[in-house]
Amino acid sequence: MEPIYLRPMRQEDTERIVRWRNRDFVRRNFIYQELFTEEGHLRWFHTQVQTGHVVQFIICLAQSDRPVGSVYFRDIDRETGTAEYGIFIGEEDAVGRGYGTAAARQALAYAFRQMELNRVFLRYMEDNIGARISYERAGFRMTDRMETVDTLQGRRTVRFMEIGREEWERRQMEDRSGISGGEHE
Repeated sequence: MEPIYLRPMRQEDTERIVRWRNRDFVRRNFIYQELFTEEGHLRWFHTQVQTGHVVQFIICLAQSDRPVGSVYFRDIDRETGTAEYGIFIGEEDAVGRGYGTAAARQALAYAFRQMELNRVFLRYMEDNIGARISYERAGFRMTDRMETVDTLQGRRTVRFMEIGREEWERRQMEDRSGISGGEHE
């Protein structure tokens, strides 16, 4: 797997983000499945990203600088130190190659170190097994919380996962020292 890096999303990424989010293999894994427009994305960028309500990055392959997806933190609550994590890989040939796990790990480091969050949670469609595996590899753990939503594919179950700062820090220390609890291999 080619290493990745995260760079802040810019207004110039609008066309790319809209194209990615409108691809069927991306849309089917989101609760909000309506087609994106450039106008809607620019509104998101100006009212959410530029104001700091959302922190969003572009996932780039390190050797080629090729953008392949996006990660973000939304519903950031600075008082309680929580946020919701989201990700999508927009280039079909980049799906299933480990980029999502690598991006999640880098994003969590940013969330706990720079944003000083205490807990990060996410939602995913229960039938998206690849996403669940990727999230577990990045350190998220399943919660008991779930909900049912109506999507273009019919009624589907949404599952919740989370990771707290202390758990993340413990995992970082284990990874550095070569200790493994086995549950996140």
